[in-house]
Amino acid sequence: MGVVVDPAVPPETAGMLRANAPLLSRIRTGWVPPAALPVPARRRNTSSVALLAATPLVIALMAVLLDSPAAPAGFLLLGGFVFLVLVKIANISEAVDDDHRPQERALYEKARRHHGRYLIPQDFDEEAAAVLHRAQQAVGTVLRSHVNAEGLLDGPRNALLLPEQEWEIARLLAKLSALRADHRELLCRGLAPEVAAVLKPLQGALDSSEAAVVARVEALERYAGHVAEAERAYHAREQIEELRARLPRYEELLAETGAGTMAVAEIERLAEDADSVERALRRSVTSAHEAFRYLEG
Repeated sequence: MGVVVDPAVPPETAGMLRANAPLLSRIRTGWVPPAALPVPARRRNTSSVALLAATPLVIALMAVLLDSPAAPAGFLLLGGFVFLVLVKIANISEAVDDDHRPQERALYEKARRHHGRYLIPQDFDEEAAAVLHRAQQAVGTVLRSHVNAEGLLDGPRNALLLPEQEWEIARLLAKLSALRADHRELLCRGLAPEVAAVLKPLQGALDSSEAAVVARVEALERYAGHVAEAERAYHAREQIEELRARLPRYEELLAETGAGTMAVAEIERLAEDADSVERALRRSVTSAHEAFRYLEG
């Protein structure tokens, strides 16, 4: 389970939030990206060009010095040149780090701007995470189905309603998780009998709220179940149509071999199967539409 984002958040921002769950967790705990270090790009480029241009000259000079009585000076020059190269490598590494900082700051600003409109895995306790996973699986079953893509379902309404349902379920589960954590903390303190009696109705409220959210998820799952049936019928229809397209070749072969009468019944059965699969597809699509109307209510 990753980051869940309010569908009203712009898609580009939502994509950035979903792709950076670990960094959002750090931001949630108070992490702030470091400020940019202004390093002039022109200066870095100039020094790199100068170092590159000086390399052949330094190598030639070192070769002369190492073969002469001034060999110690050659070693000294070699050491200085290696030091410059290492410094340049360090600067390049620092520049790479700086390149990541604008992205971190952009994410930080978007996370602050859209606070409360996204939820991270840490917002859900174990029970809530399991329920949310069920909801996400059901939504994915519908939105990724061929029957939805082919327009046999109401694709635009699915694309609008199902993400809204997922977000609302996630929001309620996160709230439920926070209240459950507070409730458990109170129970762990060893409360007086009078206080424990007051907490009983609160526990009932938590249980009722959880049951209501689970009922929403079950409605999604029923809808996804009907869509899965339609998907199976859709693929079966495709396969049968593919077989029917090949029938003339089989009939030709049977006629040539004199075995045509033996296969007439099988060919007729294939046509009947195609009709029954088509009816099953219509029924399952109709059932899915009815489940969708229930989901809207």
